[in-house]
Amino acid sequence: MTRARLRTLAVAGAMAFVLGGVVAPAQAMPSLERGCFEPAEYAGARVAGDDQRGADHRDISAAQQRAIEKRTRNVLAAKGTTPAEAGAEFSGASVPVYVHVMRDKAGNGDVTDTQISQQIAVLNKTFGGQESSSASNTGFTFTLAGVDRFNNDQWHADRKSTQYRAATRQGGADALNIWLVDFSYLGIATFPWDYARNPSIDGIRVHYASLPGGSIANYNLGETATHEAGHWFGLYHTFQGGCTSTNDEVSDTPAQGSSTNGCPEGRDSCSLPGLDPIHNYMDYSYDSCYTEFTGGQTSRMGTMWTAYRG
Repeated sequence: MTRARLRTLAVAGAMAFVLGGVVAPAQAMPSLERGCFEPAEYAGARVAGDDQRGADHRDISAAQQRAIEKRTRNVLAAKGTTPAEAGAEFSGASVPVYVHVMRDKAGNGDVTDTQISQQIAVLNKTFGGQESSSASNTGFTFTLAGVDRFNNDQWHADRKSTQYRAATRQGGADALNIWLVDFSYLGIATFPWDYARNPSIDGIRVHYASLPGGSIANYNLGETATHEAGHWFGLYHTFQGGCTSTNDEVSDTPAQGSSTNGCPEGRDSCSLPGLDPIHNYMDYSYDSCYTEFTGGQTSRMGTMWTAYRG
């Protein structure tokens, strides 16, 4: 879900070209967006660098947010439960992960099998609550179900994304598909409530150089995939709605007036109680600053899983 619009990204020559297990060291890169939501009307971006709002990406409006929450209540009511009950009763799930490596015809955009394994390990660590004593174990675990690689210039640059995702996506509603591409964002995700109407594009797109050992300085520990998977499970940004009591629909993430850049300890962008949750995976902090999901976020992910993916 939005770290705003990136300044122009000149990738050629700046990204690591991974081949034969050799990964170039991290380099300072032009700012990238953590482009987060899809479809377009619910779009946003996680961006590395300055918060500069993108004209073609915007947060979910309050009206859209209310409509989504109402839809979820109705879906769960048809299953004989409520959001609170679904969240409390959720005991976890194993998620198969399909990784699609979108290289260009010259092989740029490749990653090693080791990096992919490390990325799965990061997902298990972050969703397992292993990065801080205050982190919640969400109950989600991840297993690599398959890897495929394509040489296609347009797919590599995330052009014709609807086409290439429909052609390559695997598994059902419970399967996390990750497309590794070279674009002006750190990542973009679909929400669980959109699966039923457009299952062929469901998943997350992640900049290939954000995987562990990648070349995007401050964003190369694999936490972009964690952030985008959080959206895929149904989480908003911690700064969704700004300084409002509703904000991200999670009670234990303090209201936040704007997204974070870097790791500014003590940041407080709202007059409402609590400091900004800069260590939360759903903010826009540096990868090294991320340490936790909260119990409330775990409950929400369980609710959304029951409603749309379970």
